[in-house]
Amino acid sequence: MSTTLDAVYDQLRQVFDPEIPVNIVDLGLVYDVAVEGDTCKVTMTLTSQSCPEAKTIPDMVKRRANTVDGVSGTEVEIVWEPQWGPHCITAQGRQILGLPEEDDDDE
Repeated sequence: MSTTLDAVYDQLRQVFDPEIPVNIVDLGLVYDVAVEGDTCKVTMTLTSQSCPEAKTIPDMVKRRANTVDGVSGTEVEIVWEPQWGPHCITAQGRQILGLPEEDDDDE
């Protein structure tokens, strides 16, 4: 991963869904981040289509990503496939929320 991409992910870890005490990366809401030239493209989802923060979170993502050296603009695409669910939460996020670790044998 490039240092710019690492820096974008570091900034995205500063964005939280106000209802959940886990950042959007560890919550599993960020599906992809790409830096092309000086533009950052973030593909992400929200916990639900009726999320009350549907406008706020993407704005926070843009503001945070735009603070990274070399990034002058950020595009955020909200997608609904694949659908988000608790299975998307990282091990660190699960630990913060007090959830059991995912069992790979259940798949």
